[in-house]
Amino acid sequence: MEIKNLTAKYSDEIIRNRREFHRIPESSGREFKTSALIRQKLLAMGLTPQSMAGTGLVAEIAGARAGKTVALRSDMDALPLAEKTGAAYCSQHEGFMHACGHDAHIAMLLGAARMLLDLRQEIRGGVRLIFQPAEENSAGARAMIAEGVLHHVDTIFGLHVWSGLDAGTISVEAGPRMASADFWYIDIRGKGGHGGMPHDGIDALIAGAALVNSLQTVVSREISPLEPGVLSIGEFRAGALPNIIADSAFLSGTSRAFNPLVREQFPAAIKRIAEHTAAAYRAEIKLRYDFGSPAVENDPACSEIAERAARKVMGEQAPVLMEKTMGGEDFADYQQTVPGVFAFLGIRNGETGAYPQHSPFYTLDESVLPHGAAVAVQYALDFQA
Repeated sequence: MEIKNLTAKYSDEIIRNRREFHRIPESSGREFKTSALIRQKLLAMGLTPQSMAGTGLVAEIAGARAGKTVALRSDMDALPLAEKTGAAYCSQHEGFMHACGHDAHIAMLLGAARMLLDLRQEIRGGVRLIFQPAEENSAGARAMIAEGVLHHVDTIFGLHVWSGLDAGTISVEAGPRMASADFWYIDIRGKGGHGGMPHDGIDALIAGAALVNSLQTVVSREISPLEPGVLSIGEFRAGALPNIIADSAFLSGTSRAFNPLVREQFPAAIKRIAEHTAAAYRAEIKLRYDFGSPAVENDPACSEIAERAARKVMGEQAPVLMEKTMGGEDFADYQQTVPGVFAFLGIRNGETGAYPQHSPFYTLDESVLPHGAAVAVQYALDFQA
């Protein structure tokens, strides 16, 4: 009952904070205003935030008794997207938007900090608050880990607001939850020429178009149909004028999987197909393949604790089953070091929350945010019990 009372006590503050952060979206690794505002709010609580990984922040809440250390993590960055929600608190940074809910994550973690400070006598050990930059480009978690954010941590809890679930529900089940997410970039070099005399040139655009189709066979013909895998091309640029043979083209895309062995197949397969396809059109290619985050996989014991915590503060019917997603999350990097659980908090309520993450119309049911903060608090206390 005490945590439920605290949920009500800090509900308005959590929603106000979310709107405040929603107004100042910033790109990955450049969350300067966001970081400064988080620091200001932590200092006002009497905490001593420490900088990490550039714009990242870490703060400790020490309990009254010795015990385990639980880390609670929020990401901070936004997307290069023009907001179209028309909200009164919409983005004030032109061309950027919190279209993935990281503003809500910040507000929930600050709310959890408020509750934990009120419950300090019940903390057996400590709680580490992690405000992480650069989730969208999969760089932030690794940078935080490299600087020691997980030292002496026994478990980590993360939460993502999710438009695929109804408000009032939460998914915390064990096992694979999100896919590995890698990114690749292909430069194609040809030879420019006159559109009326194509035989004098080497058409990079044609080579690129062929490559778009050829790369689809990586999943359809080289990966077992029993294993989930995705290869998506998100960018294709070539050509400048209708009567000029393109001398260059550029493609970028992402490849995703749950099985590490499947993940390892992608780079060599993409390279082989790209080189041979380009050669068939007399062009040359240069491939850059960047490994992003591994798959998110929830520890069974941690998931069980999280499910009990959700039932306590959200109700017996709150935990629901959700199919795993091919989306990626660098929370997985933390799980490579310590056991943890990544939860999905439902934010869909009629038209509110009907648009998916990364949409310029993305909205959420803010009334669920205090409950998300409460689940994080309950998880920390239950893990230490």
